Amino acid sequence: MATKPEFKYAPMFQLGEDTTEYRLLTKEGVTTAEFEGKQIVKVSPEALTLLAQQAFHDVEFMLRREHNLQVAAILNDPEASENDKYVALQFLRNAETAAKGILPFCQDTGTAIIHGEKGQQVWTGFEDEEALSLGVFNTFTEDNLRYSQNAPLNMYDEVNTRCNLPAQIDIEACEGAEYRFVMVAKGGGSANKTYFYPMTKATIQNEGTLLPFLVEKMKSLGTAACPPYHIAFVIGGTSAEKNLLTVKLASIKFYDNLPTTGDETGRAFRDIDLEEKLLKEAQKIGLGAQFGGKALAHDIRVVRLPRHGASCPIGMGVSCSADRNIKAKINADGIWLEKMDANPAELIPAEFAQAGEGGNSIVIDLDKGIDAVRAELTKYPVSTRVNLKGTIIVARDIAHAKLKARLDAGEEMPAYFKDHPILYAGPAKTPEGYPCGSMGPTTANRMDPYVDEFQDHGASLVMIAKGNRSQCVTD
Repeated sequence: MATKPEFKYAPMFQLGEDTTEYRLLTKEGVTTAEFEGKQIVKVSPEALTLLAQQAFHDVEFMLRREHNLQVAAILNDPEASENDKYVALQFLRNAETAAKGILPFCQDTGTAIIHGEKGQQVWTGFEDEEALSLGVFNTFTEDNLRYSQNAPLNMYDEVNTRCNLPAQIDIEACEGAEYRFVMVAKGGGSANKTYFYPMTKATIQNEGTLLPFLVEKMKSLGTAACPPYHIAFVIGGTSAEKNLLTVKLASIKFYDNLPTTGDETGRAFRDIDLEEKLLKEAQKIGLGAQFGGKALAHDIRVVRLPRHGASCPIGMGVSCSADRNIKAKINADGIWLEKMDANPAELIPAEFAQAGEGGNSIVIDLDKGIDAVRAELTKYPVSTRVNLKGTIIVARDIAHAKLKARLDAGEEMPAYFKDHPILYAGPAKTPEGYPCGSMGPTTANRMDPYVDEFQDHGASLVMIAKGNRSQCVTD
């Protein structure tokens, strides 16, 4: 008879010391008491609401200093392409503008995601998710952000919730007298670059089988989600959902302090060597920050998890250039928020301090007529920077769907869709005194299913969007 093994408990995620720089938000709403010889931290609903409200405000307008430093480093990289450097400069200028707290960093202000770890000595006595949701509600309704959440009325009909709720809130129980959070404003373009591959042991026989597999998947990311990316791969997992949750948290550097070796208990670890090799491979892909260069990724995280012997889940995901993640915590000393970069302007080299197109952008007058615009654009190869001036039509997913419905009903395509370039965009709220809120091209390939039919009706002849098109359009 086999000998019963000795019970050994070990947490799967054994994180090292948190070196995050926090700032004290307030001490109000947090009190302490004693129960059975242990200190209890009591948190009011107003404290959780304030925490979520301020966290999402900060992260919509400011990024982490580490991220901005990585962007700035591209400007001094002798191997970076001119397109890489141009994109990096625009991101820094965008960060400078956003840090003023009026126009958010990205038009897609995202889904509010809250991952919490609540120590057993933290007492609330109310519905934590409701208090956190109120904070999200306040930020999205009071700041110049966009409402992106659609509520299904039935399987096919939807209505915008007009407050960006519901938020995704997941709270885990843990030891201790601290309530820890990471809050993420996750845009659709970034979220859509999350992939799950149900593989087998054959994929992880050795580096010769795994590395080419991961490189091939990395190539499929394209540029639609605004590179340079923070890419995460997770190999293994006790379930598909555990794999993909780890992908999300690894992509925002939540697991940076994991061990770098595994053990017999099945603890998670980072493979630093594989991360470095994958980053070099990403630079070779050639897509760069936008169509040509080496800056597809700032960095890559690879986390190895235990797995069931019959399966080997592999997940891939990204945090895009709107790297909007912020840590927070509540303890006996008060409410704390991760310190974000309030002064990205100082990272812009003096010679680029004045805004402008820079480089050798080609000026295109969009009011000369759609045929003249097409003829002019045709002269230049892919990756040419152009400065577009004139009338454009802004239309995104819902507008395209409504136009498709009109065509299906036998109605005509509107003339404005034929006579002008179409910009795929969905602006955030317009601040008082401004002509428009934050607006930038959205993902091109989401509108690809409409292109053939619209062009058959003389529309969508010039389209302005970000990222790559799918095969049905490029053909």
